[in-house]
Amino acid sequence: MSEELHDVRLTVNGASHEIRVPARRLLSDALRHDLRLTGTHVGCEHGVCGACTVLVDGEPMRACLMFAVSAVDHEITTVEGLTHADGSLSPVQQAFAECHGLQCGFCTPGFLTTITAGLRDNPQPTHEEARDMIAGNLCRCTGYQNIVKAVERAAELGSEARTSTTGGAS
Repeated sequence: MSEELHDVRLTVNGASHEIRVPARRLLSDALRHDLRLTGTHVGCEHGVCGACTVLVDGEPMRACLMFAVSAVDHEITTVEGLTHADGSLSPVQQAFAECHGLQCGFCTPGFLTTITAGLRDNPQPTHEEARDMIAGNLCRCTGYQNIVKAVERAAELGSEARTSTTGGAS
């Protein structure tokens, strides 16, 4: 007996996609296997590591804990959707590169989406707030110091961007 498939329309990175999935297909699997957006990594499959974090309506969500059918009528942003329309890096991506915030890169997409949402909510975090911002994401390689530096650098870059678009007032 084959499992019933459901027609699902997902809005991912601003584009609409129609897929047919079993009711229990995880959002992480739909993104990776059905839409071929492999930037969303699957680490623990229990919502603990944060590698699969995407933004759902702008809020960080573990894609391994959400069914694809539950994502209908929500805007999903993956790591692939963080770059600007012209292909340039977002402040968080640029900061990770400048501060060497990654080593193997497996956990990086989850950090990038988490920090993007965190800086939207708190654009000028203190050092402790920067550490707290990433507390739900695990990394086995970096020791977190350069990731914290990347959060702080991304806040600077975001502040510079806001200042340049407002003519000096932030």
